[in-house]
Amino acid sequence: MSGHNRWSKIKRKKEAQGAAKGNLFTKLIKEITVSARMGGGDPAGNARLRAAIDLAKEANMPADNITRAIKKGTGELEGISYEEAVYEGYGPGGVAMIVECLTDNRNRTAGDVRSSFAKGGGNLAAEGAVAWNFERRGVVEVKPGPTEDQVMEAAIEGGAEDVVSQGADGFEVRTHPNDLHAVAAALEARKFALGARRLTFVAKDTVKLQDPDKARQMLKLVDALEDLDDVQHVHANFEIDDKLMEQLA
Repeated sequence: MSGHNRWSKIKRKKEAQGAAKGNLFTKLIKEITVSARMGGGDPAGNARLRAAIDLAKEANMPADNITRAIKKGTGELEGISYEEAVYEGYGPGGVAMIVECLTDNRNRTAGDVRSSFAKGGGNLAAEGAVAWNFERRGVVEVKPGPTEDQVMEAAIEGGAEDVVSQGADGFEVRTHPNDLHAVAAALEARKFALGARRLTFVAKDTVKLQDPDKARQMLKLVDALEDLDDVQHVHANFEIDDKLMEQLA
C-alpha cells in the first residue's frame, strides 16, 4: 500500500473521533454544497455530489446536515459561495503533491498553502508542474472478507479498471470517474462490505521515502496542509514501507 493511502486511513480514523470530527464535517459540507451548485442537487445525475454524500454518510454525518448543504448549493438556502482552487507542489524528497481547496478568499488560501509548503520542507510549484503524474479516478474501498480473486471478478464485471490490495485493510477498486457508482453497485450486489467511495487523484509513478526523517517531514507536511480550513484533499505520490509507517504513526 502506498504510504499516503495508509496515512490517509489513519487520519480518517482520527477524524471520526473527537474535535477533528467537526473539521471533517466542515470540509464535507463544503464539498456537498459546491457539488450541488455545479451539477445540481440530484445525486442520481451528479456523480461528484453522490460521492460527497457517500463520504458524509461514511463519517456518520446527520442527514439534516447533508440536506441543508445540498439546498445551500442549489440556492434554496442562503450560504457562502465557495470556488475551487488547485495547487501543485513538491514535498521532501521530491514528492509530487496536488492540493485541492474550496475557498471564499483565494489570496488567503494561496498564502496559507504556500506557507505550509515552506515550513514543511517543500515548495509550491507552477500550474502543470506535477499534474501530469496524476490521473483522476474513482475509488471504492472494499472491507476485509472476500478474497482478491472474488473482488477482482466482481470489479471486472462491474467495469472497474484495477484492484489494489490494501493488506489487512481490504482492497481498493479503481474506476473511471464516471463508472464509480456503477462499480460500487456491482460490488454491493456481491454482498461485499464497502467503505468510502470517492473521486481522487492516483499517481502514475511514486517516490519511495526510506529515510525516517524525510518520511516524518513528509507526513507532517500532509498534516499541516490537511489541517488548513480551505484544503479539501491532499494527494501525493510517496510510498513508505509498512514497518516504517507503523513507527511513524
